[in-house]
Amino acid sequence: MTTLSERILGAPAGEYVDRPVDRAYVHDGTGVLTLEAWLALESGEIACPDRTYVLFDHIIPANTSTTADLQHELRKFACGAGLHFSDIGDGICHQLMGEGTALPGDIIVGADSHTCTLGAFGAFATGVGATDMAVIWASGSTWFRVPETIGVFLSGRLSGHSEAKDLALTYVSRLGMDGATYRALEFIGDGTTHLSMDSRMTLCNLAVETGAKTGLCYADAVTLEYLRSFGEIVSTQAPPSCTYEQELDFELEDIIPVIAVPPRVDTILPASELCGLSLDQVFVGTCTNGRYEDLSRFASIVRGKKVRVRTIVAPASRTVLEDAAGTGILSDILAAGCTVIPPGCGPCLGAHMGVVGEGEVCLSTANRNFRNRMGVGGEIYLSSVSTAAASALAGEIALPGGDE
Repeated sequence: MTTLSERILGAPAGEYVDRPVDRAYVHDGTGVLTLEAWLALESGEIACPDRTYVLFDHIIPANTSTTADLQHELRKFACGAGLHFSDIGDGICHQLMGEGTALPGDIIVGADSHTCTLGAFGAFATGVGATDMAVIWASGSTWFRVPETIGVFLSGRLSGHSEAKDLALTYVSRLGMDGATYRALEFIGDGTTHLSMDSRMTLCNLAVETGAKTGLCYADAVTLEYLRSFGEIVSTQAPPSCTYEQELDFELEDIIPVIAVPPRVDTILPASELCGLSLDQVFVGTCTNGRYEDLSRFASIVRGKKVRVRTIVAPASRTVLEDAAGTGILSDILAAGCTVIPPGCGPCLGAHMGVVGEGEVCLSTANRNFRNRMGVGGEIYLSSVSTAAASALAGEIALPGGDE
């Protein structure tokens, strides 16, 4: 039988296909470039405005007058063309698309490398450049080379303070930053059934950090229940019996808290080996770990205590923020001395609202720790939310559960 990517794209691995795109989206950064390229095509109207999204998230609110001017033009265009549009404070593009829009079997293309996050829903979701997106705006379709697939078999359950982020960093480390170039990662096995949709999105989010085209989970009962909460009724996808190009096995009970050390995502150490490393900032959020489950976990650790280092929390969407406010976990986070910023990417890409200075050290729940990513001369360590929470309380890297 075929892999999930082959099933969705309708061809065996290695073949080139042209396919209609079910959902196409850009953010305020790539949208500006896409609009410029689309205007140069002189193609007329957007081919499928009902399937096209412009979602502001990267530099919101605008950090300079130049940014504001560019956003104004893109905003005006998107609204005038009848595209789906979300403005400042609505949330991160991948999260918004994951709140009832991405569906099993969809072909989803985003002008951002972490579009692979949406493979968690059993969709084929991948990132493209602005020029390719401009052609999609003009035609409603694009071409793909159907990727070979690596099967990532998960068994058992995560235990203790280990999270999907620890699992994600662990599989990135095993594959390396180019070990899955233009492959699809298919997460299968009984261990996936114990992962929430929030956790699956985290797992698929880091697929691109191995060079992969996408990461996918099969839609199951967990997927159906999640999408039903957004009014979407879908069917499950039965995992096939197929041969993968490569197979990896992970026993989830063996996953421990780990940290990716700068400047590579695939270079990890057990968090225990970095305990005591002084921090200047902790950042919790992004398309990797800014969902409600993440904020709830963070709040449960800092509740009734005070952080000892500046700590920035960015909800992934307005819905996440509203849920956090409604359940009281937002109050717990604020009472602990954290700063909560508008839903969006925040300082992840080094534009504003948390850029670190030269020589400063930040522990982040984001997905990249490259040199100068969050500020020239700063160092970024990547961890799970639980490790970030424990470290914020200690003012240095610390193990979650260390004071229990």
